[in-house]
Amino acid sequence: MNKKNKIIIIIFAFLLLFMAGLFYFRYQVYYSHAKFVGTKTLEIAKGDGNKEVAVKLKEANLISGEIYFYYYIKSQKLLSKIMPDTYELSGNMTIPEIVQTITNSEEKFIKITFPEGFTARQMAEKLTASGLPGQEFLAIVNNPGELKKRYSYLTPEKIKTLEGFLFPDTYFFKKDTLAKDIVGRLLDTFDQKLTDQMKKDILNQNKSVGEIVIMASIIEKEVQTAEDMKTASGIFWKRIASGQRLESDAPLSYILQDNNDQHSGKDLTLDSPYNTYRNIGLPPTPISNPGLSAINGAIYPTASKYNFFLTVTIDEKKEVIFSATFDEHKANRKKYGL
Repeated sequence: MNKKNKIIIIIFAFLLLFMAGLFYFRYQVYYSHAKFVGTKTLEIAKGDGNKEVAVKLKEANLISGEIYFYYYIKSQKLLSKIMPDTYELSGNMTIPEIVQTITNSEEKFIKITFPEGFTARQMAEKLTASGLPGQEFLAIVNNPGELKKRYSYLTPEKIKTLEGFLFPDTYFFKKDTLAKDIVGRLLDTFDQKLTDQMKKDILNQNKSVGEIVIMASIIEKEVQTAEDMKTASGIFWKRIASGQRLESDAPLSYILQDNNDQHSGKDLTLDSPYNTYRNIGLPPTPISNPGLSAINGAIYPTASKYNFFLTVTIDEKKEVIFSATFDEHKANRKKYGL
C-alpha cells in the first residue's frame, strides 16, 4: 500500500469517527433520557444559573451530561429563559422536553406530603382536600386489578389492596392528574426504595415482601425511632416464631379507626383477623403505609433480651419502655397507669 492510499484511509477513518461522535452527541442532546421509571422533583431556586441547573439535572440522573443540556439551551437561545420553580420531571423526558418544561412556569403543581404511617384513607382525604381525585384513588387502592401486574413486588403476592405499598413522601401533581397515575407514582416510589439487596435479604429469610410490609406497617404505628423499630420488630418476629400472639394495639386501631395506644375491655375480644390479641400471626393486610425506617426495621430486626414493650407519653413525648419478663411488663404498666 502506497503512502497516498494510507493517507486516504486515515482521513476516511477520521471522518467515520467524527461522524460517529457527531451522531452520538446529537443523540444525547435530542433523544436520550433517564434510565429510571417514574418521576423526580427538581427545585430551581431564584438565582440558579444555567450551570447550577445543569448540575442539578445531572445529579438527579435526568440527563447524561451537563454539556448536552448546555448546548441545547444555547443553540435554542434559551440561556436566560429558565424559570425558578419546583418541577416534576419524568424519567422518560428528553432534554428538549425538560427544557420546554423549565422555561415555561405557567404549569403549576400541587404539593402533597403524605406522612409516614398514613393509611390509604387518610391519603385519599388529603388528595380530596387539595382538589385531586381522592375517592377514585381510594377505589383503585382497594381494587387494583390489572395494576398489580406492573410491579414485580406485587405479582407473586395474593394482595387484594395496595395499602402498605403507597410510599409516604412529598409529591407534586398537576391539577388534572388522574387517580391511577397518582397511585402509580406512589407505587413507583416504593419500587425504587425497595432495593434488589433488600428483596434478596427478604427471600433469604423465607419471608415475602407482603409479610415484611405488614410488619413494617405495625411497627410504624407502634414506635417512633429507627432503633426502636428494629427492637420492636425483633420482639414481634420472635413471637411469631414461637407461636405467640403479637398483641399489638395498632391493628385494632386500624380496624376501629381510633388513635388509642392501648385498648381494653370488649375491644380486645373483637372478632376480627386484625385483632392480634385473639389471633396468632400477622394481620391479613398492612395497616398503614410505612416509611423506609420501618421497612428496614422489619427486614433487619435487632435481637434482644426483650419480650414486651409499652408506648407511653412522657412530657408530651412518646417513649418506648422495653421489658424482658412479663412481671417487669406488668410493673411498667402499673407504673405508667396502664
